[in-house]
Amino acid sequence: MRRVVRQSKFRHVFGQAVKNDQCYDDIRVSRVTWDSSFCAVNPRFVAIIIEASGGGAFLVLPLHKTGRIDKSYPTVCGHTGPVLDIDWCPHNDQVIASGSEDCTVMVWQIPENGLTLSLTEPVVILEGHSKRVGIVAWHPTARNVLLSAGCDNAIIIWNVGTGEALINMDDMHADMIYNVSWNRNGSLICTASKDKKVRVIDPRKQEIVAEKEKAHEGARPMRAIFLADGNVFTTGFSRMSERQLALWNPKNMQEPIALHEMDTSNGVLLPFYDPDTSVIYLCGKGDSSIRYFEITDESPYVHYLNTFSSKEPQRGMGYMPKRGLDVNKCEIARFFKLHERKCEPIIMTVPRKSDLFQDDLYPDTAGPEAALEAEEWFEGKNADPILISLKHGYIPGKNRDLKVVKKNILDSKPAADKKCDLMGAPKKTTDPARVQSEAKLDEILKEIKSIKDTICNQDERISKLEQQMAKIAA
Repeated sequence: MRRVVRQSKFRHVFGQAVKNDQCYDDIRVSRVTWDSSFCAVNPRFVAIIIEASGGGAFLVLPLHKTGRIDKSYPTVCGHTGPVLDIDWCPHNDQVIASGSEDCTVMVWQIPENGLTLSLTEPVVILEGHSKRVGIVAWHPTARNVLLSAGCDNAIIIWNVGTGEALINMDDMHADMIYNVSWNRNGSLICTASKDKKVRVIDPRKQEIVAEKEKAHEGARPMRAIFLADGNVFTTGFSRMSERQLALWNPKNMQEPIALHEMDTSNGVLLPFYDPDTSVIYLCGKGDSSIRYFEITDESPYVHYLNTFSSKEPQRGMGYMPKRGLDVNKCEIARFFKLHERKCEPIIMTVPRKSDLFQDDLYPDTAGPEAALEAEEWFEGKNADPILISLKHGYIPGKNRDLKVVKKNILDSKPAADKKCDLMGAPKKTTDPARVQSEAKLDEILKEIKSIKDTICNQDERISKLEQQMAKIAA
């Protein structure tokens, strides 16, 4: 007898939004027109891109700091243009990268217990893009390797430990890059672009390994991500503006393994993938639902599981890494849904009667330890993620501080050297003119810092006065 219903342990996954007092309230989520997720989460912090006058800023909140967030709560506000994308380092829960309209990428070290003062000084500024930087993505297994992609259609891969751009791919994309995804061991990347092509690229050889023209025929933005088995999953639009999802084998991109039409909404579908369970969650920008699918080896390969629906549309979405979940409650995913004025966690659970650890739901997952150093990866080595067991829950360890050691201070722009001056290479000569110009630079940098601090303080003062006025008016 043929089975009528496909067996799957994820068929009954259900989503539930947390109670109001466990949300993060009164947050002015960014209104910038950019199709990134606006939110990044790890087992310690949730980071949210917010509206900011005179530059770009994002909030970093410890996970337990729920409830109403005061207007004067400190922010990370070093960019001079709106922040477009943020990404937590997978190997250090206190390090986050941000890309901005000001054409720079900044890497920040967040204090262990969160911010007490606004942060204006990044650990390092990475300058190399000529237009706004809309995508930042850390390497999954190599320490301090960061990818950025900008509207100059260039992809740059940085060694954050030295502040250098070691790979610059500026001639592979003729049009805007919508997204970039690393594969499981970080040896390849896949990209979706406005020219309707999906490309699989070997970044160290700087060559295109596979590409598919018109992966989705519609004009609206696509997304492409790598799956654990090396296949590529894409979301996009048909010529009739129907939303589609597709599965591709990079060894043969002529025809998709699977192609499904979904609906006619116009929000870009952001895919979030769990390599341990092979479940993909699709969150449409402007939708009020999260659909989830299981990827398997048997036809039709992409199996619809269920939909979590709510009333409010989502402005963005954060996705918690597996090690941040509560294994005692059989939680297999946690999303942080951005509304216009708040962030609402949504918990996905597999119902189980037993209170014991469910090892079929929690195979060993990628831990916070890097498998390679940056130099090893740039030399050509590959390594899979170092896995950890979640049997007794994940206990965050002590993170080491991000140290940036410049090769030679004078080779790069002075603004990027503020933090690195102490650790830079020894000076070769003591030319008085050079010493004088360095002293002048120091003076200018100090002045810039004091002006930035003043601006942050004035912002806080203004919001306090506004609150006082509101109280009086009420």
